[in-house]
Amino acid sequence: MMDFFKNMFTKNYENLDGKAFKEIYQKEKANAVLLDVRTKGEFQGGSIKGAKNIDLVSATFSEQIDKLDKNKTYLLFCRSGNRSGQACNIMAGKGYKVYNLSGGVGAWPN
Repeated sequence: MMDFFKNMFTKNYENLDGKAFKEIYQKEKANAVLLDVRTKGEFQGGSIKGAKNIDLVSATFSEQIDKLDKNKTYLLFCRSGNRSGQACNIMAGKGYKVYNLSGGVGAWPN
């Protein structure tokens, strides 16, 4: 029971600025997945090229992430970095290697 509460308040992921986030993606490209956790509508309005969309607020979010390959590195983002931070907590708690784009999709360098 204590492990549950310990993990609940422990951050098991790293927040990265846009430059560091993009560098990790490019370095690990063959093993990395860009994951946009915004709504379908937000995603359709524009995202980072090559990103996959799994909506954090979707009723099936947990089921969808459970199907992902735990041997991959996941780079998560949303509009501001808040939802993707929440998604990082969930995924890291399930054993995924994740990074959060601090500042959201707008922090992605051109």
